[in-house]
Amino acid sequence: MPVEVAAESDVQEGQAKCVSAGGRPLALYKVDGQVYCLDGRCTHLGGPLCEGDLDKFVVQCPWHGSRFDVRTGQVVGPPARKPVRFYPVRIDGGKIWVDLP
Repeated sequence: MPVEVAAESDVQEGQAKCVSAGGRPLALYKVDGQVYCLDGRCTHLGGPLCEGDLDKFVVQCPWHGSRFDVRTGQVVGPPARKPVRFYPVRIDGGKIWVDLP
């Protein structure tokens, strides 16, 4: 089910934004003009991924350093072992829509 989570202008290039939808925290990232969305909590110990450092397509959790690919949610650096859930994003009329299950 598509849910509007932010205006496209709210997410700056190379930055993250914390949002929530359906009672769950989400993290939005903009890289090379494309917006990506992951669950907002690290799968290691629940750190806030939207507050992590973004280096191109990799976000690093601010708590323990786990790293994830924002395009897929896959783990690219420990200590996390499980991927973060990825959500499809659509931009329509300057608004960011995320497909939630």
